[in-house]
Amino acid sequence: MEREKAARIRTGIVAAVLLAVLTGVEYWIAVSFTGILLPLTAIAVAKVGLIAYYFMHIAQLRYREGGH
Repeated sequence: MEREKAARIRTGIVAAVLLAVLTGVEYWIAVSFTGILLPLTAIAVAKVGLIAYYFMHIAQLRYREGGH
């Protein structure tokens, strides 16, 4: 039980760090270049995927029946 809890905390920290790095890259691209929409859109989609997977637990929906 403790190992599972530690693994979940570690996964959450990794996801948060990835989101922070992606946000930094996104900001750098937005400030450094004008008129570049495709990389910003790709980063935004990646961030949405990370949030849905790690923090909203979307992946677990196909394995559970019922619940929330």
